[in-house]
Amino acid sequence: MISALVLASGRSRRMGVQKLLLPVGAQPLIARVVDEVLRSPVDEAVVVIGHDGERITEALAGRRVRFITNPDTEGEMLSSVRCGLRAMPEACDAVLLVLGDQPGLKAEVIAGLVRAFRKTDRGIVVPTHSGRRGHPLLFSMHYRNEILSRYDDVGVRGLLQSHPEDVLEVEVAAPGVLEDMDVPEDYRRTVGRQ
Repeated sequence: MISALVLASGRSRRMGVQKLLLPVGAQPLIARVVDEVLRSPVDEAVVVIGHDGERITEALAGRRVRFITNPDTEGEMLSSVRCGLRAMPEACDAVLLVLGDQPGLKAEVIAGLVRAFRKTDRGIVVPTHSGRRGHPLLFSMHYRNEILSRYDDVGVRGLLQSHPEDVLEVEVAAPGVLEDMDVPEDYRRTVGRQ
């Protein structure tokens, strides 16, 4: 079983407004991201909410997702990852770690990562575009306890640094694996492409 863990608990300080609720196309950004996840071959989608959790839940109404609330609303991304990992079902073999602010995410890219994970003996699969690593990251639940107890100073990227021999890079054509939305200029660029 592969579970998608969608991070949607941030405060969007650099954007100035809750970026996950900004319209991209005809829907809020978080709905666009989650819809791509749900179109992909993952077995379930878990959305970690915190700040603005009620509004994000409303934006995802009617979708087949499970919500987990991160009580640490001031925490870094790693606190949301850990919150989600603690809530994963026992049957979960791997986690697809998805940024909620990645407007260019495509179900086809996720499908490619899942296929690569199932064909390899490596425990970490990361997409690359033009040789640069991006998101989402797919990793074996074998690393669950390690993520829960380490990498406070560097976040989940510490996992890739600690286990380079277990990382499989999958080159993808879509540049969206490198892009997220943090500041107003990112949003203007995203909307300009619609």
